[in-house]
Amino acid sequence: MAAEIHIIGQIESAYGFGDNRVACRWSLHCGGGWRVIEGEVEGQTHTDLPESWPRILVEVWNYDKYGRHSISGYGNCFVPSSPGEHKVECHCWRPKGNFKEELTRSFIGGGLQLRSANILLDPVQSAQLRTVAAGTVEMRLGIITRHLDKFGILC
Repeated sequence: MAAEIHIIGQIESAYGFGDNRVACRWSLHCGGGWRVIEGEVEGQTHTDLPESWPRILVEVWNYDKYGRHSISGYGNCFVPSSPGEHKVECHCWRPKGNFKEELTRSFIGGGLQLRSANILLDPVQSAQLRTVAAGTVEMRLGIITRHLDKFGILC
């Protein structure tokens, strides 16, 4: 017997990114005491807090009319700890460049992106980034828990 959390959800919308042709890449990251038994741990949408508690990382990508893609925002949020259906808002940001990089981004597109989204999991590293707010991704998650209380996890 083990503590279990079942996550059933979908990304419902993303807004505030300036263009409506965006897609979200997502991934589920579990700390040391958790493992995924079944289901997807990452994916991408189509275009149009206990320690180590599971969280969802999102990347929002913009696709221009020429088929080029660039990052529009990053975000992360913890999976709700209580059972039931939850509406979760994940506030996103993007790296802020210097004047020349921001000017290039405005006229040509592209922009700075992280080498790895895993930096979002480290509060020390992510706090050192210069960022600008980018938008919000809304998700509806259905959470089913089992045996958490037997492992001292109170929700």
